[in-house]
Amino acid sequence: MEKPVQYGGQALIEGVMMRGPRAIAMAVRLPNGEIEVTTQDIHPWSQKPVLKLPIIRGFVALLESLVIGTKALMFSADRAVGEEEGEELGFWAMVLTIVIAFAAGLLLFVGIPTASAHLLTDIFPGTVLQNIVEGLIRLIVLFLYILLISRLKDIQRVFQYHGAEHKAIFAHEAGVELNPENIRKYSRLHPRCGTSFLLIVVVVSIFVFAFLGVDPLWWRIVSRIILMPLVAGISYELLKLSGRFSKSMFLKWIIVPGLLLQKLTTREPDDSQLEVAIAALNGVLATGQELS
Repeated sequence: MEKPVQYGGQALIEGVMMRGPRAIAMAVRLPNGEIEVTTQDIHPWSQKPVLKLPIIRGFVALLESLVIGTKALMFSADRAVGEEEGEELGFWAMVLTIVIAFAAGLLLFVGIPTASAHLLTDIFPGTVLQNIVEGLIRLIVLFLYILLISRLKDIQRVFQYHGAEHKAIFAHEAGVELNPENIRKYSRLHPRCGTSFLLIVVVVSIFVFAFLGVDPLWWRIVSRIILMPLVAGISYELLKLSGRFSKSMFLKWIIVPGLLLQKLTTREPDDSQLEVAIAALNGVLATGQELS
């Protein structure tokens, strides 16, 4: 028996992207105040049987979301400032953008925490203790990064659209009519959010890296990079599990930290932003993908 689709999304520049199994819809508030909705078919990489396997599918989904999300973000940036539709972001430009983003992520969340913990080996000796310290430093880096970017005015608006996206999805899952008045009452914090995923990645990495040595430093850094697909895969499975059984007392401990972190990555949206989120969700619903 087919199950209802669990829709996901992403905040854009003055817009929201909603994603179904085989299509996305991007709604952007144009400079003239109108909402433009663009729908595109997608071809999920996980259609191949081997890529549907647990753990593997998590890393594949992460890479696919990065590609789709980057293209949607670039598209919204063009439309929000009133540029006419021009050339689509080329393949090599896309690759370069993703490589730079990935390298920056590795530096912030692998290089800095790992090297910092290594410098504290004399104070915190032993593989287990070192991994705990490394994980804590990674959490601090993540928290400070989000805290710093949240002070930017443009990012604050993106975070409002992030909140609008969550509210719209909650309202759809509750089966209510999609209008600002109805969806305003729903929470801006959603258990399937990518912010929660980041937090789960940090926690899972502590346990996975505990099986590795801490010397020399170069091996410590390389081993983290090599095992990131495994960490991402495990974290994805935990995120899916926590979203499916969000009311379970046993799994609430997985959800709560991520929801708390979302208090930084979301803001309460206004009605105009809720309208954009509704337009994006209606756009993807119109593709007729209610079952998967």
